[in-house]
Amino acid sequence: MIVVTPSLSLVEDWLEFSYVRAPGAGGQRVNKVATAVQLRFDAKHCPALTSAAFVRLKGLAGQRMTKEGVVVIFASTHASQARNRDEAVARLVTLLRRAATPPKFRRPTKPTRAAKQRRLDSKKKRGDVKQRRGRVRGSDP
Repeated sequence: MIVVTPSLSLVEDWLEFSYVRAPGAGGQRVNKVATAVQLRFDAKHCPALTSAAFVRLKGLAGQRMTKEGVVVIFASTHASQARNRDEAVARLVTLLRRAATPPKFRRPTKPTRAAKQRRLDSKKKRGDVKQRRGRVRGSDP
């Protein structure tokens, strides 16, 4: 059981792992050992995920989500298969945690009359300072 939030937990059976050879430079064992991990999570059919969380996840996942609603995460930064697996799960948990929290409601506000006046006063003062700049008359040869 993977706890994402107090109200959202994942069963490890819902995660599908496949191991492939990691891309990039390597040593003698690079062509022999499949250390990179590809994690697949079917978010569309996950019973623990609400429809609102799924919609937010779809926006957050971007290219990592297929048309069928499967999130695919590829981890290959470590030389160990177990560490890459842990990193892929951690990335999925972070993504799901961000999707599970609803966005804060923003109440539109207007600036107060005093704030508008302060803004205009500062603009006027700055304009006066700039207007007073220039050549000093009478002292040039």
